[in-house]
Amino acid sequence: MSRRSHHLTELGCIACEDLAEFGAGKEGWLAPDAVTTVLCALDAHSIAIANQSLVLILGWSDPDEQRVKIRPDLSPIEAERITAIEWLVFDDVKVIAVGTSRGFLLLYSLRGDLIHRQMVYHGKIIKLRVRGTKKDLMQDISSGDVCVVMPGVIARFDGSDIQSMLQRWFQDTHSRFWDEKPNKDQEDDENSHGRLPYQLWNVSKYGSCVDAAITAAFIVGQSSQRYYCAVTIGDDAVISAFRLSVDRKRSLVGAILSKVMPATFSTISSFSKMIWRTEPTPNRKPEEKLQSFARASALTCLKDHPRKGEKLTLSPSGTLAAITDSLGRILLLDTQALVVVRLWKGYRDANCFFMEMLVNRDDKHPSSSHYAPGKSDYCLCLAIHAPRKGVIEVWQMKTGPRLLALNCAKGCRLLQPTYRFGSLSDSPYVPLEVFLLNGDSGQLSVLNRLLN
Repeated sequence: MSRRSHHLTELGCIACEDLAEFGAGKEGWLAPDAVTTVLCALDAHSIAIANQSLVLILGWSDPDEQRVKIRPDLSPIEAERITAIEWLVFDDVKVIAVGTSRGFLLLYSLRGDLIHRQMVYHGKIIKLRVRGTKKDLMQDISSGDVCVVMPGVIARFDGSDIQSMLQRWFQDTHSRFWDEKPNKDQEDDENSHGRLPYQLWNVSKYGSCVDAAITAAFIVGQSSQRYYCAVTIGDDAVISAFRLSVDRKRSLVGAILSKVMPATFSTISSFSKMIWRTEPTPNRKPEEKLQSFARASALTCLKDHPRKGEKLTLSPSGTLAAITDSLGRILLLDTQALVVVRLWKGYRDANCFFMEMLVNRDDKHPSSSHYAPGKSDYCLCLAIHAPRKGVIEVWQMKTGPRLLALNCAKGCRLLQPTYRFGSLSDSPYVPLEVFLLNGDSGQLSVLNRLLN
């Protein structure tokens, strides 16, 4: 049974012996500034925790739920490691996505089965970002995409393509379960259901990025040509903005990189074989062909040395972005006008998430207990976790006051469930919530959405 305090409601506990492999038991092991970074991804009733070589899936609402350990097949020669994790949740399917330091995207079932393995691009995957998109102004979110962020590179996978591939995999897996003689070749091929199509853009004009997000999609003129708007942050340029085209006309840099990089790797491999006289391996899979870069047009950038961009989070509509920098400031960016509309100072190493709260609801709606608040009843807020201050603050958007401030332990981390693909417009509205995980106690709590 959940326990409610003034601003937090306790939901469950994740404390278990398996967390010792991630450093649990040491003070502040889950803190965002920990020496060995622990990755976390939250979903309804489940949480995924990862270090450089292991992913642990466990339930926080049911202590008896079976825990699952996933150890991806990583390359020891190239010191490959896990660098990003995220849940992909559809109406009928839920999987965990893993990004590696070599640029591979891995999809695993909740049982730990490898569903799909695909090279995105050479380099470290920094972030896996799930984004919802709207069909029109009269409908709720109906589709979405997965954005893969790498140093100087953004890739976009359509959510419907991923869902179709997952449905085929689960259907075939169910069929093979009843087949007395399964096809071994089909079992061993993690890409037996085809390569996922995606778009790839080079956004390194103003330097390598440490985080990025696709903020919007739009169509220009009568040509029905689709474009995306992306915001990146990095060391050289605190904020940069790009217009991403999905046409097949590639930039000169993109054409050169897409041709030179694979050829370079192939030449190095051939040269090493000639020197060491290695025997060919007949079962070795052919090297994946990299996706060509589409056109990325720079819109603007903000350079303010020595300030460096660190983290980026988007509002549900994508029209606002909260950006933290190396000087302890938080910038609120209007992603449509590309203008900073608000600034906070003194929040070094901060983490931010947008959330929705009910403010003074009793003044606007009847007190009937059967009334279910709709989307229009909530106001957009920004939750800021300042670990050096040991405090969580919630501010009303865009220029509203601070609504609350509460103290938290040093080893806490602010989390938010991933976007769920296929949200139905006729289902009850689920507001954007923020959760607090105490690494020292294992307690998971949610910030109360009602504020009077």
